Amino acid sequence: MMRRVYLDHAAGRPVDARVIEAMLPYFIQKYGNPSLVHTPGNEAREAIEVAREKVARLIGASKKEEIVFTSGATESNNLALKGVALRNRDRGNHIITSSIEHMSVINVCKDLAKQGFEITYLPVDRYGVVDVEALKKEMTERTVLVSIMYANGEIGTIEPIKEISDVVHDHGALLHVDAVAAAGQIPIDVEAEHVDLLSLSSNDIYGPRGVGALYIRSGTRIMPILQGGGQERGLRSGTENLPGIVGMGKAAEIAGAEMEVESRRLTVLRDRLIRGILETIPVSFLNGHPTNRLPNNANVRFSYIEGEALILSLDMEGVVCSSGSACTSKTLEPSHVLLATGLKHEEAHGSLLFTLGRQNTEEDMEYVLGLLPGIVKRLRVMSPLTPKELVADV
Repeated sequence: MMRRVYLDHAAGRPVDARVIEAMLPYFIQKYGNPSLVHTPGNEAREAIEVAREKVARLIGASKKEEIVFTSGATESNNLALKGVALRNRDRGNHIITSSIEHMSVINVCKDLAKQGFEITYLPVDRYGVVDVEALKKEMTERTVLVSIMYANGEIGTIEPIKEISDVVHDHGALLHVDAVAAAGQIPIDVEAEHVDLLSLSSNDIYGPRGVGALYIRSGTRIMPILQGGGQERGLRSGTENLPGIVGMGKAAEIAGAEMEVESRRLTVLRDRLIRGILETIPVSFLNGHPTNRLPNNANVRFSYIEGEALILSLDMEGVVCSSGSACTSKTLEPSHVLLATGLKHEEAHGSLLFTLGRQNTEEDMEYVLGLLPGIVKRLRVMSPLTPKELVADV
């Protein structure tokens, strides 16, 4: 049988078997509605509160009540941005974000712009690091919210959140952080970094899909974007996804307990993969910061060939990877993240994203490194863009 190597964990992770085990009783035996006061309802409500505590602990939140469960990261980002913007419209209509945010932030900002909000997109350097000096210059008395991701899931770069937070709060605004790519991989402390709102996704910590959370610091006032029965302190109406929430709580517990060891292991594998690619394939380059990056992220570009051709060729050999964010894969346009770092369209098109996970091994890295140079060589020989001297060399 063909060897299968899954290296697309940024797009989707398997649910941890321990998480599934924790969830099972809430599908079959403990299915009460947590809004009700009878025994099954009380059991369900207690399970949700236990999960809330576990998620809060993962990000250093001091109160479990600061966690609001949602249907996923997209809803969390919508609730954070729209909730703050609409609640504070009388105070200001200016929102600042970065040019490399996830589409669930960028598209929300575009929608708010249609409603009269002014949106500023901060530039990043060639590694994808947000320009803090530019942030200082853009802050005004009308700025109500700044939204910057903790780390970019596409190029792996980790942002200077504490430094950004200091600037934002010096000007009296609120800070929202999309931590989907970072949570469970690197330590997050919303208290120490003074984050006001922070978005999380269950599946990105090996929990079930269709569940997420938004941390909302005590005292932060936002407007709900869903109206209904008033669940989740009135901020997210709708009957709670009980098994999903229990699963997210268990996933957060496991991630917190195993993060240090697992991140160290993945960093070794990541560096082996990056080093092997850059050393064996001519005219190949690393995207994102060389060291200040997520432990599971290797984003590499290859001149003179298309990333899509590489993906298909690798898939035929059992290796699964991507060319960027899953939420932008439906378009043929190059990655907005890579373009923001200064790459040309053809450079961005030639990029591959490998994101590692718990089941990956050193043997997986060697398997990829054994395949990739030959695939790149074959595609470059076929490409009319490849310089003759490079084809001659390979």
